Amino acid sequence: MPMREGIYGLLAEFDTPGELVVAAKAAYDSGWRRLDCYTPYPLEEAAEAIGFHRNYVPLICLIGGLMGLAAMFLMETWVAVFAYPLNIAGRPLFSWPAFAIPAYEWTILWSGLSAAFGMLAMCGLPALYHPLFNAPNFRTGATTDKFFLCLEANDPKFSVVESRSFLEGFRPVSIVEVEY
Repeated sequence: MPMREGIYGLLAEFDTPGELVVAAKAAYDSGWRRLDCYTPYPLEEAAEAIGFHRNYVPLICLIGGLMGLAAMFLMETWVAVFAYPLNIAGRPLFSWPAFAIPAYEWTILWSGLSAAFGMLAMCGLPALYHPLFNAPNFRTGATTDKFFLCLEANDPKFSVVESRSFLEGFRPVSIVEVEY
């Protein structure tokens, strides 16, 4: 769905997390799919209410760890067997038990890095600008004590008048039209 010119969405401000969860659940149940909740602390009920089901960071972490394990094991094998073979005391060139500790370390390193960078990429960070920064009530309350529900304009169901009347039914503290 193309973005509507000039408007990002409608931002409703709530005083309590319970009010936010009720409004978010009702919005999701009535067909909204492009919506988001903003809270000063993690609120699992809000994530469930807007249909946030899956987090791919653990899968990215697993894949990164397996890649690190394979990369180090193959690198050690290549060095010990092909690139620089040393016959020390008649031991075999391919001595995999000696490769276990460095391969384990690379597994941990690659898992951590892939989890960190995967999370940043999935969150769209670093984001130096977001349209919600233009809303004055969001700027003063999002990180301290207010709870926000944003209905985004790129949702097919979005209409400024209908969306505002829908949000007014939950009696929020304020409803702000957020511009780009």
